[in-house]
Amino acid sequence: MEWLPAFAHATLGLALDAAPWLLLGLVLAGLLKAFLSEAWLVRWVGGESLGAVVRAALVGAPLPLCSCSVLPTALGLRRQGAGKGPTLAFMIATPETGVDSVAVTYALLGPVYAVLRPLGALISAVTVGWAASRMGDDDGHPSAVPAAGSACATGRCGAGCSMPPPPPPAACAGGCPPPRSRDRAVLARTMEGVRYALTTLWDDLAPWLGMALLVAGALSAFAPPLALASLGQGLPGMLLMFVLGLPMYVCATAATPVAAALLTVGVGPGAVLVFLLAGPAANLGTLGVLKREFGGRLLTVYLVALATVTLLLGLLTEWLVGVLDLHIIPSTGEAEAASPVAWAALVVLVLLALAGLARRRRG
Repeated sequence: MEWLPAFAHATLGLALDAAPWLLLGLVLAGLLKAFLSEAWLVRWVGGESLGAVVRAALVGAPLPLCSCSVLPTALGLRRQGAGKGPTLAFMIATPETGVDSVAVTYALLGPVYAVLRPLGALISAVTVGWAASRMGDDDGHPSAVPAAGSACATGRCGAGCSMPPPPPPAACAGGCPPPRSRDRAVLARTMEGVRYALTTLWDDLAPWLGMALLVAGALSAFAPPLALASLGQGLPGMLLMFVLGLPMYVCATAATPVAAALLTVGVGPGAVLVFLLAGPAANLGTLGVLKREFGGRLLTVYLVALATVTLLLGLLTEWLVGVLDLHIIPSTGEAEAASPVAWAALVVLVLLALAGLARRRRG
């Protein structure tokens, strides 16, 4: 049982490093959800122009949706009039990054990846979305428009769209409410966003993040560094990371601890970036939905374009790291050095996860 302390130490250290940033990211993600409306999104991502594709990627990047919950949201937008290219750009940018995942990326991978990752997500989303926009028709797979009055579900994985309902119009018949009423409305929406982040969103993230931390702890404690380092270098290593990401059904936040462990054992920085970008955007669940909704031709374009752009970004990352002599120092999981704030944040997240588990059992 000599392996158990090393495994527990590595896992706990990674969790402590991530906890404060994850808690902050969750709150910010909840506020974004509370103050963005689906009607506004649809207005911004209609059509097939390059501008619509870019806007869809920019809007989707900070949103708190993982690989599972982004699918119904994106399809809901599509069926309300969003273009094909913008829909795909939204589907890629949203699970690849977000305010919560950027915060955890900074904590576990450092500032270099905190910049490279969201930039890579935006570039890959715009590239794939623009390629899809140039295809023309939907390959015989039109999307049905939902019935009038259909409502969005709670935002949980597998539910309907996960954006909040549109806010009431600014101009009110009979006069607008007094400032105190508006302040109460803003406060109520803020509290609802925080409640969503610490319940629905964290309930969806916690199991995946827990499993990812266990995998990362195992890699850090047991993986032979020389073997993984030899497999994860150069273009072959990037191709391997892209293929390994396909069966993973994990969001950007949960992929981060695994990426930190891969860096720690010697996998190249370009290959790790490919893993971070490809895993959330090209998992089997997403590919199945694309095949059903858009057809095989678009699915092929999606995979080829995504693989091409992520591999190019990986190669660019390797070049930048060498030319600029960038020092990427991932978290190695030092539990003893954790601050009281880190311990408090981890305790809060664990208690919230246990509360979510209790709610699911009661439901």
